[in-house]
Amino acid sequence: MPSAKKNLVIVESPAKAKTIEKYLGSDYKVVASMGHLRDLPKSTLGIDIENDFEPKYIPVKDHKEIIDELKKLSKNAKTVYLATDPDREGEAISWHLKELLALPDERARRVTFNEITKKVVTESIGKPRDIDNNLVDAQQARRLLDRLVGYKLSPLLWKKIRRGLSAGRVQSVATRMVVDRENEIKSFVSEEYWLLDAIFGTDSGDGKFTARFYGKDDKKLELRSEKEVNTVINATKDEPFKVKTVKHGKKHRSPSPPFITSTLQQEASRRLGMTPRRTMSIAQQLYEGVDIQGYGTVGLITYMRTDSLRLSDEALMAAKNYIIDHYGKEYYHGSFRVYKTKSGAQDAHEAIRPTNIELSPDVVRKDLTPEQYRLYRLIWGRFTACQMANAVYDNVVVDVEANSYIFRSNYSEMRFAGYTAVYEESKDEESDEPRSKLPTLEEGERVYLEKMLPEQQFTQPPARYTEATLIRAMEEKGIGRPSTYAPTISTITSHEYVVKDGKYLKPTNLGEVVTQLMEERFPDIVDLKFTNHMEEELDEVESGELYWKQLLRDFYGDFSTELEDAEKALDGVRIKVPDELSDEYCDVCGKQMVVKSGRFGRFLACPAYPECSFTKPLVIEMPGKCPKCGSRILKRTSKKGNTYYACERGADCPWRGTAADGSEIKGFMTWYVPTKDNCPSCGKTLFKPSGRGRQKSFCINEDCPEFVPEDKRGYKKKPAEKKPAAKKKTTAKKNKE
Repeated sequence: MPSAKKNLVIVESPAKAKTIEKYLGSDYKVVASMGHLRDLPKSTLGIDIENDFEPKYIPVKDHKEIIDELKKLSKNAKTVYLATDPDREGEAISWHLKELLALPDERARRVTFNEITKKVVTESIGKPRDIDNNLVDAQQARRLLDRLVGYKLSPLLWKKIRRGLSAGRVQSVATRMVVDRENEIKSFVSEEYWLLDAIFGTDSGDGKFTARFYGKDDKKLELRSEKEVNTVINATKDEPFKVKTVKHGKKHRSPSPPFITSTLQQEASRRLGMTPRRTMSIAQQLYEGVDIQGYGTVGLITYMRTDSLRLSDEALMAAKNYIIDHYGKEYYHGSFRVYKTKSGAQDAHEAIRPTNIELSPDVVRKDLTPEQYRLYRLIWGRFTACQMANAVYDNVVVDVEANSYIFRSNYSEMRFAGYTAVYEESKDEESDEPRSKLPTLEEGERVYLEKMLPEQQFTQPPARYTEATLIRAMEEKGIGRPSTYAPTISTITSHEYVVKDGKYLKPTNLGEVVTQLMEERFPDIVDLKFTNHMEEELDEVESGELYWKQLLRDFYGDFSTELEDAEKALDGVRIKVPDELSDEYCDVCGKQMVVKSGRFGRFLACPAYPECSFTKPLVIEMPGKCPKCGSRILKRTSKKGNTYYACERGADCPWRGTAADGSEIKGFMTWYVPTKDNCPSCGKTLFKPSGRGRQKSFCINEDCPEFVPEDKRGYKKKPAEKKPAAKKKTTAKKNKE
């Protein structure tokens, strides 16, 4: 008697197949397609433009064995369930599988899993549907648009600038955003301003406190020059200082919403130092399933490509019960927190959350890799926190007055942890406001001025994008969609249109030249509003409001005209990419060094090559700011090969120090490593000793009450007399021998 036919379930990856197969019975065989099995050819355009943009799909050559195996299995299967990812691309992969395997409609059934748990998998298999052709068409339209732009523009860039370049509908816009920000920075005109802090003491000896100049006669006043600072100092130096007001209040802080794709990538970049591509790779592993002791293979998070803040009632109830059971009723918000998804979002899936809140990070830690654990802890914490009570702070604001001039100090102290017991969001930039604890003060109380601390500052240009802030900007401007953020940033950095300078993204000369050409000849391609409109039209294709080939027709008409005009205008022209000058000078011949690219990345080279072949590594921007002038801090290497940290302004920085030989050092430099944290008292950057392991940070501002002297900063120096003694002993022993 022949064995009964089994049902076939096709997913993309082996990990996903392994997880799902455990949830389904012996009637199902689950196999992986290993991604796309049919695509446009790599060697040619693959689009018949004359035949109304008909795509020419071919089987992927490297996957011939998989295709043959799937054809064999599907031929003998009762029903074929196409269970690829629940998004446009996943829908398109399922459609390609159906076409490639020649499956009739009645045998090809589509199923999706927002989370890979036994409950959801079994329920979804029980409710299959037809392939959504609108989703497929939206993905086809995106793929063909990107192919047209890439395959038509890239050859032009090869001929006119350099071989190996590429252009893209989204990548070119992202590059332009980085270039535009750099131009803003270059054109920025810095303005002088001053901070004036005052250190006060009290009669009771209850402690000192710092207050910052606020204004005069209850009106805020900015100090723009040293003359204005001296006016305040002279007007108050012989006057009594009194506490004008003491205001006590409560501040409530609400938790952030659960993660969507963009916010997960941003927070993982800020907090974990993960690139967007790495974040999505680890998230995919958590979604597809991990072996957890006592639970088997479990998909730990819901689908990670989403722009929706929606949460299921089941998940909200589970969060409520967990919070009350593990933290207490007072830590629960009291009702479901429901977050509104921004307009224009696809809202196809829930927000990113754990599939089972009972599987806390501590429970699963031993079964996860370090990266999986850190990312899961982030997702679990953010989701749990979003349903918890507000954090409550006692806030005190003290105004001290003399001769109508007001100095203000404020301090917040946590009264109730609320959601911060689980999770607290990191920030891109920290405030430099002093936050020292205040002594007990009463209105009308006399305080005594101990010291005035004037400090010259200059307004800073807008910060360069980081990977996190570029993703946020792309999301805000509607450039790309959740699935495109990570590959876009990866593409523009791999092509070296943009490089990472520390944590910041900086355009290269190549990126600027390519962007300039695109702006001059293909303004629509790099126009942010046009690109945003294209994304909206792709959404219309998905909803069935716009025919996908009509979108291509409308786009290609203007694009082909621009392409022809560019070819004519640039006939015989070769655009040179200028050398990228650095701030470093050749140690051998003294020429200003240039930035070059090699097989191991970018480096500094002498422009006199081949006469001078000297090279050295690029300088790296560090977190924090110069404690004297507020400029960037760069990581540098001394002539002896030792690492130190210095203000980017060099000798122009007003900081002065003394070298070991007694000579004057112009411009801030230190052997200590700058951190991203600021001193809670003076707001200056904290530093720490170099070396592995956890090092305690400290403040190096001598005017700060938290200042740590040199001999207490962590470096342990050996007594000087021990080395000569050891050498003598060794020499004597050798002589004896």
